[in-house]
Amino acid sequence: MRVSKRYKLLQSLIDRSRDYTIEEAIEKVKETAKAKFDESIDIAVRLGVDPRHADQAVRGTVSLPHGVGKTVRVLVLTKQAQKQEEAKAAGADHVGFDDYIKQIQEGWSDVDVIVATPDVMGEVGKLGKILGPKGLMPNPKSGTVTMDVGKAVTEIKAGKIEFRVDKAGNLHAIVGKASFDKDKLIENTKAFLAAVNRLKPPSAKGQYIKNVSISSTMGPSVRIDKSIASGIH
Repeated sequence: MRVSKRYKLLQSLIDRSRDYTIEEAIEKVKETAKAKFDESIDIAVRLGVDPRHADQAVRGTVSLPHGVGKTVRVLVLTKQAQKQEEAKAAGADHVGFDDYIKQIQEGWSDVDVIVATPDVMGEVGKLGKILGPKGLMPNPKSGTVTMDVGKAVTEIKAGKIEFRVDKAGNLHAIVGKASFDKDKLIENTKAFLAAVNRLKPPSAKGQYIKNVSISSTMGPSVRIDKSIASGIH
């Protein structure tokens, strides 16, 4: 793949032979975020787990102290009038049930997170083939299947994100925007890594965090010292 002069210039600002501290890595990422839009700051973690085993399928949520810098669109699926009002009061973008089930079946998915009350999951579960591949299926482990829809919506809007290991053993998440202050990006990154460390499966053998890198949307990745990342709790 052809590498542009711009990208080569940005790469030259990073020492590929070394691993950086979190603070140094954030500085480098902000330095190389030169696009004309406010780039997202992404983190990628390679784990020493085998996702084929259910007890090593790392999955969780974390409330980032400073959010992710974007408006998260939330749909709440519930038939209960009281819960619908609760969701609306908390700031949900879409609330209802039958109409949205029909729209989803017809291909609509203009939301980032779906929250559902437990009593409707029998019907929502039938949409698994549609919602699953898009990462939108509500799940009790991520707090998106709950009777406390108001709290769930408030947390999601405030910066709660969900993450899960892929088939190759990697985790990906957004920890902010390039416009964020350095300290805010550092705190968000540490909060994410602490959550990942807390979820280390007892059955995982050897090095748990094998590799960590951070990058802006259009910039090169910067490696973070895995020993530092592993020590954050």
